[in-house]
Amino acid sequence: MRKFLVNVNGTSYEVEVEEIKGDAAPVSAPAAKPQEQPAKRASAPASASTVAAPMPGTVVGVNVKVGDSFKRGQVLLVLEAMKMENEILAPRDGRVVAVNTSKGASVNSGDILVAFE
Repeated sequence: MRKFLVNVNGTSYEVEVEEIKGDAAPVSAPAAKPQEQPAKRASAPASASTVAAPMPGTVVGVNVKVGDSFKRGQVLLVLEAMKMENEILAPRDGRVVAVNTSKGASVNSGDILVAFE
């Protein structure tokens, strides 16, 4: 056993680590899981305005589809973050030209969710 002093967030801990020499059994890597294909992103004109995710979370509802018209303050989608459902509202009147997410999708802060004109 070898002893080490480890400092974590300003608190010191004394730890003992066993050193293995010789014919140690190799550790195998976990089997790789197939990755899900990301949802295809709808293309939007360069002049389109966008609504981005204000925080990381999971989309629990999408209330609009391409071609829908909406009014300022209308709920476009619902994003769950930290066990709270957050309504993502339309910043102004418009018409949806692209929806870049779907129900159940995980999004990061700043991801473009909806494009509109």
